[in-house]
Amino acid sequence: MTEFLPINRRLLLQTGALGLVGLSTPGAAQLTRARGFSHGVASGEPTANSVLLWTRYVADSDTLLRAELAEDVGFTKTLAGAEATARGANDHTAKVTVTGLPDNRWLYYRFVAPDGSMSPVGRTRTLPLGQCDRFALAVFSCANMGFGYFNAYRHAAERGDIDLAVHLGDYFYEYGYGTYPAAKQWVTGRDVQPTHETVALADYRLRFASYRADADLRRLHQLLPMIAQWDDHESANDTWQGGAQNHQPDEGDWQVRKAAAIKAYLEWMPVSDAPWRSYQVGDLATIQLPETRLTARSKQFEYSEIIAGAGTGDIGAALRAFRDGAYQDPSRTMLGSEQEAWLARGMSDSVRNGTRWQVLAQQVIMGSTKSPAESLQWLPANAPDYAKQRVQLGALAAQNGLPFNLDNWDGYPAARERIYTFAQAADANLVVLSGDSHNGWAFDLVAKDSKDGKPVGVEFAGHSVSSAGIESSTRGVPPKDVAAALRRANPHLKWCNTENRGYMKVSFTRDIAASEWVFMDTVLDRSAAVKGSESMMVKRGTNRLVAG
Repeated sequence: MTEFLPINRRLLLQTGALGLVGLSTPGAAQLTRARGFSHGVASGEPTANSVLLWTRYVADSDTLLRAELAEDVGFTKTLAGAEATARGANDHTAKVTVTGLPDNRWLYYRFVAPDGSMSPVGRTRTLPLGQCDRFALAVFSCANMGFGYFNAYRHAAERGDIDLAVHLGDYFYEYGYGTYPAAKQWVTGRDVQPTHETVALADYRLRFASYRADADLRRLHQLLPMIAQWDDHESANDTWQGGAQNHQPDEGDWQVRKAAAIKAYLEWMPVSDAPWRSYQVGDLATIQLPETRLTARSKQFEYSEIIAGAGTGDIGAALRAFRDGAYQDPSRTMLGSEQEAWLARGMSDSVRNGTRWQVLAQQVIMGSTKSPAESLQWLPANAPDYAKQRVQLGALAAQNGLPFNLDNWDGYPAARERIYTFAQAADANLVVLSGDSHNGWAFDLVAKDSKDGKPVGVEFAGHSVSSAGIESSTRGVPPKDVAAALRRANPHLKWCNTENRGYMKVSFTRDIAASEWVFMDTVLDRSAAVKGSESMMVKRGTNRLVAG
């Protein structure tokens, strides 16, 4: 039997003495002049006997580095080693997967350069084998440096009871200065490079370098292994297979831009080159991490296009025709047939092998969300026209049985039903983890044609690290009133929070899966202070949420 191994707090303090805590953030001008180990270390892709290690070493030529792993921070007992080359062609980044490691073990690692200089020491872990009684994730999404500090990363790294970080996308934002957020909202001292929108490979690389200079993001990577998948902003807003809302003809060929974004992501992140991946946490959980943006996603519907040409009295008819026609198209997909087959097979194999929980960690909200009638009263009189139009269209859509966000799974209902069918066929204990929306949500997931109303799984959707949420459009309206209206309009929505930034701690035991939404006190200053949290949980075998 494999027991859960909690973090040794004494060793956590020792890692602080080695420089894992209290890192400083270099100025933007230093990013292009940094030499040697310029951006710390990171780890990811853990299995029971291997882990991927990452660093960046800047030199005049390609440099062969030595990676070392040990059971202690002093490296008195080295367990394994491997070589990795920091190549100029890969922006001087280096990655290597070290195998032959003991299962369920916290380990320490570093890189050594030919001149004897060493990277900072990182800490990582392997996954359990066999019976596992508990495991905890810190789940993040939507970190926009302009909106403020990454206090969620800092708090999660320091708390001492997390096994694995999970990043569900929008690790950075592609916009230029003053776009999102606007210049007047931009938090002083949170400058990013380049100042223009990222379009070319050099732009994406510099934006990664800028974000990875952040002290709290580096701390998170050094203290915890991470599994990660991009969403849209790592390339451009509202991406799909053949384009993006934020890609214009004067910005060149989309496929060239997409390839540049992918290359930079694979260089800078502690991830494998596989587009989608799964992780086995003993017999406790199978975590599947699909790719929902660039591989096969069909183009999003746009309400403005759906009602284009319709007179004022005909808008409802246009929406109903869409609802009963193109909206139901079974050929529309987020994942594509190959990935859907992989997902179905993974769920089935997980259940058949006796795994307690089947976890789908993906990017966008799966539960259905319609606008409440009250939303028309939430916008202030001086709200920009685009915001008013978005809210008005959302309210009209709801009146005609349609959701307000067609970029979510709500815009791909037939594809979503296929996921539900996979879960039902496997008899899965399905837990969906989602990001993207900037707000916190908890759903019972119910199939469209369910006769008994029994959910096929539950969804824990996380709030953002720093990006603004619904509260930015409902100033003056009590957030509790907003949440209550959303719940009345969406019966399968069991809880939501539209006002706070932070992250989710998602914990699995043999009989309970629970999410704690941790609310940071602020993102306007660097602080690990927390102002509260909320919890929901599901008991194994019920697929139904209850208060935690």
